[in-house]
Amino acid sequence: MTGTATNDSSQTETDATTGTGADGGTGADGGTGADAGARPSSLQQLYEDPQTPVASGPDRSRRQAAILARALGSTPGTILDIGCGDGTAAATASRTLHRHRIVGVDWSQDALRRASDHLTAVRGELSEPGLPFRTGSADAVLFSEVIEHLVDPDAALDELHRVLRPGGHLLLSTPNLAAWYNRALLLFGTQPVFSEVSLRGIHGRPGSQVVGHLRLFTARALRSMLPAAGFEVVRITGAPYHDVPRPFRPLDRAACHAPSLASILLVHARAVSRPGPAEGAL
Repeated sequence: MTGTATNDSSQTETDATTGTGADGGTGADGGTGADAGARPSSLQQLYEDPQTPVASGPDRSRRQAAILARALGSTPGTILDIGCGDGTAAATASRTLHRHRIVGVDWSQDALRRASDHLTAVRGELSEPGLPFRTGSADAVLFSEVIEHLVDPDAALDELHRVLRPGGHLLLSTPNLAAWYNRALLLFGTQPVFSEVSLRGIHGRPGSQVVGHLRLFTARALRSMLPAAGFEVVRITGAPYHDVPRPFRPLDRAACHAPSLASILLVHARAVSRPGPAEGAL
């Protein structure tokens, strides 16, 4: 989603905030955002490629919007869609969140051009100089399919914590490293779905689509990491993955009842005070 406004691709690769706001697909089928003909040499080139997916499925957007609508209530608020991609997810969510103002933020100029058809969208980054919003100015942040693209997720969470008001809501979604099928794949020595070892192609796992995943998370990891960044985890739920082959989709939907097995992790958290340096000390 984020990055710098520089054309220096080497900085983009080492920056703390490379990524895009969506996973149009990282799994079993579909086209490729970075095929052998494109061969991007940097994450910047990958995310500026119009073929790289910048939209997650509408089902996931509706699930997040429903969670956020219940959390915010009827009082109008400001929601930042960090990593808004092409804006279609925000457009879907706005039908449920119509009382609230949604502002999209992305790093990719190509994504921002497309997002401007759906919402107010601005270029921003999670590293220095930070997001173009005042401290405590947001009531909620949508952070959908972004954290897995980041070099430095800790710095990103710090910046999200800064722009959220005390008690503000974070809705984070990310692929689950421990999804039910990934557990089976690892047993047979196969690279897990969602994981990537190259920008030029998919190696060692099902699928053909490169989207730039750098990190993968489990529910247990998020339950530990978010409180360390000043967030209280309210609830983790599961969501299905649209690229699961059709015969297995009922099983994928059933796995959502056990978030630790689900394809996608949906996390609702609230911004609270950060743990002090002495907390937890013996």
